Amino acid sequence: MVSYGDHPEQRAELRVPVGDGPFPVAVLIHGGYWRSRWEFDLMDAMAVDLTKRGYATWNVEYRRPDEHEWDATTGDVAAALAALETAPGDLDLSRVVLFGHSAGGQLALRVAADSVGQPVSPALAVSLAGVLDLRVGDERWLGEGAVSNAIGARFAGAQETYEAASPISRLPLGVPHLVVSAVSDDPNLLEISRAYYAAAASGPDSVDYIEGPGGHFAVVDPTSEIYQDLVREVDARIRGTRDHASE
Repeated sequence: MVSYGDHPEQRAELRVPVGDGPFPVAVLIHGGYWRSRWEFDLMDAMAVDLTKRGYATWNVEYRRPDEHEWDATTGDVAAALAALETAPGDLDLSRVVLFGHSAGGQLALRVAADSVGQPVSPALAVSLAGVLDLRVGDERWLGEGAVSNAIGARFAGAQETYEAASPISRLPLGVPHLVVSAVSDDPNLLEISRAYYAAAASGPDSVDYIEGPGGHFAVVDPTSEIYQDLVREVDARIRGTRDHASE
């Protein structure tokens, strides 16, 4: 476990593959509608699988806004990404791929946009069933008001904060990215991802979309079809192969 700050929740679990580096790095940002009862173990299976495939994995915990401020949450994710510059291991920081699941998808794409021009900036950002339009998420009361609970206000009362945080409002991100959705997920999340992709694809960003079978957690389940599809696409982008077998 590596600390990237002084608070106990400012930590990340680093896994490094066996063998010689430098290794591409997969940064994992968990979801849970920005609530503290959900932690980074949600991404453990994915971290283990990607490490077997030859990626160093950086599974990030961060302070959630139900117990801290929204700025602490967004600041932690940015700090965790930047901390890779001094992390142990033979890491290839030119091949960082940022994965975010659910609420973590919002955090991942937001920090990807913010990191352009910084010492550590992802080569690819991946939204896995992400909450990519916070205005719509607030309007539809996703997660029993998860968006407004996280930010501290409804959209009408905090429009500037919503637009700074909402990936669809940040387009173009300036970073290649991949949007992944499972067809049996919450219809609101599916619609948000489809609408986000349509908006992103109409601009200058390099963006692709994968949709496949399964529910909300299929996209982080190494045994699922959609997970295998997304990993093939990531491998093609990061390592130039679509058929890299697990080691």
